[in-house]
Amino acid sequence: MVEQQERTHPPVRWKLPPVWALAALVAVLLVIKGIQVLCFSQAEPVQAEVPDWIRQELLEVNAYSRPGTPLEEVNGIVIHYVGNPGTSAEQNRSYFAGLAQTGETYASSHFLVGLEGEIIQCVPLDEIAYCSSQRNVDTISIECCHPDEAGQFDPATYQSLLKLTRWLMDAYDLTTDQVIRHYDVTGKECPLYYVRNPEAWQQFLTDLDHTALD
Repeated sequence: MVEQQERTHPPVRWKLPPVWALAALVAVLLVIKGIQVLCFSQAEPVQAEVPDWIRQELLEVNAYSRPGTPLEEVNGIVIHYVGNPGTSAEQNRSYFAGLAQTGETYASSHFLVGLEGEIIQCVPLDEIAYCSSQRNVDTISIECCHPDEAGQFDPATYQSLLKLTRWLMDAYDLTTDQVIRHYDVTGKECPLYYVRNPEAWQQFLTDLDHTALD
């Protein structure tokens, strides 16, 4: 039996890829990195710089009124009334704060507008508030005080609400179509006067279009 001669192979010589291939690889890596950065930035909570005519009295983080959950996008502003005639913004803020101890319910809002037009911020704009049910995840909430059970806002409250809502619209590039009542989310009669008097609500939206910040 004739033995076969052992075959030998020439040594493998590694060649560097051409310059165009390296450039293409770098371009692909940069595109991938750009997509990662874009996705990460979209997931960052939104925030706007709060003007000095808003008084910040932020709630302590707790499970019942300020969970600390990021608010990652703002697609609307929800208007509410407090439902407690004659109470002040500070009293309602204290109620929200007290829920951390009582645990009786889940409730809060980003802002409270008082009977004299004062505005108190309770929850940061990059966190959700417990105010608007399923729309908590993508809206900013405003609770307004009112003098009696009819729920109509005093002139000072109304003017501050216009100013606050207009500022938020400008800050988050929203239109009046994205300013809604609690009623429009859940069917609850809130804010009561502006549910039972829809023409008053339409006037509010019209007034928003004609409100300019100083």
